[in-house]
Amino acid sequence: MVLEKEQLNDLDVNQNLALAEKQNKFIESKLWKVINFGIDMGIRAALPDLIEDEIIGIKDNFIEGGLKNGVEECINDAINLGKSVKGIATGDFENIEQVQSVIRNGGVLEGVSEALDYAVEKASSSNLINDNVTYLLKRGKDIIIDNVSRNIENEFLSQIDDIEKIQKYSNNWKEYYNQKNFFGMEKEYKKIKDRLKNLIPLENTLKNVRVIENLHTLIKNNNQDFNLSNEAIELANKLI
Repeated sequence: MVLEKEQLNDLDVNQNLALAEKQNKFIESKLWKVINFGIDMGIRAALPDLIEDEIIGIKDNFIEGGLKNGVEECINDAINLGKSVKGIATGDFENIEQVQSVIRNGGVLEGVSEALDYAVEKASSSNLINDNVTYLLKRGKDIIIDNVSRNIENEFLSQIDDIEKIQKYSNNWKEYYNQKNFFGMEKEYKKIKDRLKNLIPLENTLKNVRVIENLHTLIKNNNQDFNLSNEAIELANKLI
C-alpha cells in the first residue's frame, strides 16, 4: 500500500505542472511551425520562377528580419487576449473549440500579415531582395496569407482527429481493463501516448488520460497484477 501511494504521489507531482504555461508554449511552437510552412508554400506560389535555394535565402532573410519574433508575439497576444475575452478564469483551455475560437478571432492572421509586411520592407530596404521580388511578394501576399490560414485550419482538423482517436483508444483500454487483459491495455496505451505527442494539452482530454495513466502504471508496477486496493483505485481516479 505504501508503494502504491508513493507511485501515485510521483504521478501527481508530474501532473501538477502549470497547464496554462504548457499550453501556451505548445500552441506557440505548434502554430509557428504551421504558419512557417504556410508562408513557405505561399512564397513558392507567389514566386514560381525562383529555385529552391533562392526561396530559402528569402525566407532566411525574413527570419533574420524579425518575422518569427513578430509571428510568435502575435500568437501570444491572441492567446492572452482571447482567454480574457472568453473569460477563461482558470487560465487554461479545456477543449479544442476554445483554442480554435481564440486563434480564429484573436488577430493571428492580421499579425502574420503585418509581420510579413515588415520583413519584406526590411529585406528590400537592405537590398537583400530586388525590386521585382519585392513587388511580387507584395502582390502575392494574399496568396501567402491564404496558405497560412488553410494550414491553421488543417492543423485544427488534425487536432480534432487526434482527440477522437484518443477517445476511441481510451474506450478500448477500458474494455481490456475490465477483461484484465494487460497486453491489450498496453497496446492501446501506447496508441494514446503516441497521439498525445502532437496534441495540445487540453484539460478535458488530460483528465481522462490521467486516470488511465495512473491505473496503467500501478498495474504495470504491480507485475501486471490487477488486485489493487480500493484506496489505490480511488486515488488513481482522484489524482487527475
